[in-house]
Amino acid sequence: MAANNPKLSRRQFLKASASAVISLAVVGSAAYYFKDKSSVLKTGVIRPPGSRDEEEFLYACIKCGLCVQICPVHAIKLADWDHYLSYGTPYIDVNQQACDFSCDAIQCAETCPTAAINFKIFKHAGDKAIEELTKKYNGQLPPNVNPFEVQIIAMREADKMGVAKIPDPNQCLAYHGHGYKGKLGKTHSLLRPPGSQERIYIDEVEVNREICDLCVAYCPLGDHAIELKELGNGKFLPEIKDGCVGCGVCQMLCPTEPKAIVIEPFKGLETA
Repeated sequence: MAANNPKLSRRQFLKASASAVISLAVVGSAAYYFKDKSSVLKTGVIRPPGSRDEEEFLYACIKCGLCVQICPVHAIKLADWDHYLSYGTPYIDVNQQACDFSCDAIQCAETCPTAAINFKIFKHAGDKAIEELTKKYNGQLPPNVNPFEVQIIAMREADKMGVAKIPDPNQCLAYHGHGYKGKLGKTHSLLRPPGSQERIYIDEVEVNREICDLCVAYCPLGDHAIELKELGNGKFLPEIKDGCVGCGVCQMLCPTEPKAIVIEPFKGLETA
């Protein structure tokens, strides 16, 4: 049996200790770097409706991808490595594909196994809407009222992903009294227009608006969320209302570059 070499053992110990110190320094630097980078929110990049606050969301989400699979307009994506601490978690980039509530029942929240996307807030909103309407009609709903339609409206408005903003009115076509003629959108994205059951690819639809109002006309929440306000002298400007939940349809359809209307996330994806 070879004799133990104290010098070799000591040398190995020192090398191992040095490696450990360097590794800890690298990990610490990386953690600080990620923490610093993750505090920045990218305009138009949002979490799915019903997502918990970011810190809770990162703990709860198991990155299973069920929300991605069930979204009927393929709005939800999984974050890549360049999203730092959010790697593998679901997000929506409204420039590529907004959430237009085509599923009505907020299926991404229904299917989430850990409630990182929490369906309870939508169920509570729907139940409350029915309860209030029932009270209004002395304990029972009128026969011509569809309770599901009442619940849908309340559920859509139950959680704010963000809010629409107009950073510079001069970028808006309506502000200059201009219309818009051309494709509904530049990307091959899906949309279900309000009042329709059919989904369309927006780059296959031609529109001709005397005054550009795409953000208002196609908002899935209607005048609860946005209206076109007349300013006088042939000028108009979208007015964002309390019902806006930041779904992103307005930003997706806005024909100007840069976009005249953008979404400021409330619970945005951690990104650079």
